[in-house]
Amino acid sequence: MAIRTDRAGYQALRRGRWSQPSQIYLLTTVAHNRERLFAQWSSASVAASAMSEPTNWPGANLLCWVLMPDHWHGLVELSGSASLATQMKRVKGRSSHTINRAINRSGPVWMPGFHDRALRREDNLVKVAEYVIANPLRAGLVQRIEDYPYWDAVWLR
Repeated sequence: MAIRTDRAGYQALRRGRWSQPSQIYLLTTVAHNRERLFAQWSSASVAASAMSEPTNWPGANLLCWVLMPDHWHGLVELSGSASLATQMKRVKGRSSHTINRAINRSGPVWMPGFHDRALRREDNLVKVAEYVIANPLRAGLVQRIEDYPYWDAVWLR
C-alpha cells in the first residue's frame, strides 16, 4: 500500500479542520512509513508511556488510547485554547524524542499529519472508547483486551 507523503496529501488532511474547546476528538496517528515500530516491548512500552503522559497533553484531556504496532488511536477532549494541531504536534514531538532516545535510534517516529473526527453530542462516548480499545482484538493480537498492555481509559481509574 502506497502512503501519500507529498505536501498536498497532508494539507488535505488539514482542510476544514478546526478546534473547539470542550470538543472530543477521535484521533489517529501513524508510525513513519507504517513501520511496525511498536511491535516490540522495548519501543511499545516507551511509546505508550510517552503518548499517555499528562504533561504531554497540556490543554487537553486524554480520555482513552490504544497503541498498535504501527499506529495510535486516542480520544482527546480539548480543554484549553491550544488547537488540536498544536496538541498533536507537541505530543508527537515529545514522544518521538523520548522513543528515539530510549531505544537508541534516530529519525522520524510518526508520519506528518494525523486524522481526526469530532464526536457529536449524540455519539455514545463509552461505546466509542470501547471501539478504540478493542483494536487489538479486531487485529487478532490478543484474545482478550486484558491481555494487551498498551491501552488505557479514564473510566477504569
